Formats: sequence, C-alpha cells, structure tokens
Amino acid sequence: MKVIQPNCRIQFTAQDIEFIARVLAAKNGQNQLVIQLLSDPEMRDLILDDEALFHALLEQKGCLRVSSHFYFYVLVRHVLRRSDIEDRGVADYVAEVLAEFSSMERTRCVVPGRGPVNYMFEMLAALQTADDRTSFSIRAHIGNYWLFFCGVFAEHIRFRAEFRGAPGLSYYEALGRSSFRLLSDHRLAHKYELAPIFNTLSERFEPARRALNDLAERLFSIGDPDFGLDALSFKNLN
Repeated sequence: MKVIQPNCRIQFTAQDIEFIARVLAAKNGQNQLVIQLLSDPEMRDLILDDEALFHALLEQKGCLRVSSHFYFYVLVRHVLRRSDIEDRGVADYVAEVLAEFSSMERTRCVVPGRGPVNYMFEMLAALQTADDRTSFSIRAHIGNYWLFFCGVFAEHIRFRAEFRGAPGLSYYEALGRSSFRLLSDHRLAHKYELAPIFNTLSERFEPARRALNDLAERLFSIGDPDFGLDALSFKNLN
C-alpha cells in the first residue's frame, strides 16, 4: 500500500509555474521575477500563499491547465489557514490526500495478500492479524479516508444519518482522529517524518474537516442529498 507523503509542492509542473507567473504578473507586471523567485523554496511558499492564486483557481473560466497537486495545495492551504492550521506540511499532506482520492479507485483499501477490502469492519478485522507495516498502512488509509469523506461529503453523511439511521459525522470523525493519534506514535511515522502531521490531524481533525467542508461548498453544490453520489463507493460507511 502506498504511503501518502506531503509532497505536492515538489510535483508542480511547467504549466503550474506558467499559471502562477501569469496570475501574479497581472498583479505586479514582473513575470520573469516571479519565475525566478519560485526556484527558492522559502519564496515559493510565500508566493503560493498569495490570495490571488486562490481566487484565480476558483474563478477561472474554462479548463484549468494545472496539475492536481498545485490545484489542491493552493486551495487546501488557504482554507486550513483560515482555520488556524498554519503548518505547510499539514496542508501539503491533506492536498496530496485529495489528489490521491480524487480517483475513487484509490479510496479502496488494498491489503497485501488479501486484495481490496471494501468495508470498514473488514479493515478493522485486518488490523488484528496485520504485520507492523501493513497495520500502519491500514490505519493511514482509515485516517485519510475519513478526513476525505467527512471533509468533502459531510452533507451526504448527515443525510444518511438523518434519513437512513447511519452513524453521524461525530462517529466517523472519531475513527479518523483515533487513527491519526495511533499513527503519530508509530515508528514508521517517525521514519517517514509524518509524526508531527499525524499529531496535528489528530488534535485538529474537526477544524481540518470543517475547512474542507468550506472548500467543498465553494467547489460544488452538495446541498441536495440526492446529487448522484450513489454512483460512488460508500461501502465503507457501513
């Protein structure tokens, strides 16, 4: 199973750089200077915090020619900062989770030796016999999965809780929070330098989830509970 890393910022493409330069050059008229500054990691991070990029991504008409890594990093960084989550590593990690899970196939938990595991109770059962590395990967998937679904599809979860008797957001928040808490103490979290990120996501799971709710509301209308999500895999909600 893939271990998601906070590496959106090192995967930007030439088209991402062009987009940044075009947006900010319109603001200050210094296209080449912006491109030069982006080669410095500290200046790059300051540039990526510019509100003009956030608004340009949301307001651009037509097809955006940028990578999913750039797109999600700028948007996630903005909404997390509004929730007082300032760590860029956390924004980078959450953005990479969204980039990965933007393909529904990648929301499935694949356990070595068993293949895809479709239900949450199966993931929890798999933990009982998993080796150390597989256990780490399953817990990371559970934490990432609930951060993603509680953040992007909160209204669908509320609808299921109200009209179908399914557990509410607090239940799934607890699953995500506890997974990140256990991960933060795992030896592999320290090896991959993910322990501080997992610790923050454990302590600030609800604010992070609410920040993603805000982002989801900006990106698409999900106020109607019957908005086509039944085509997606919600098996893990059971």
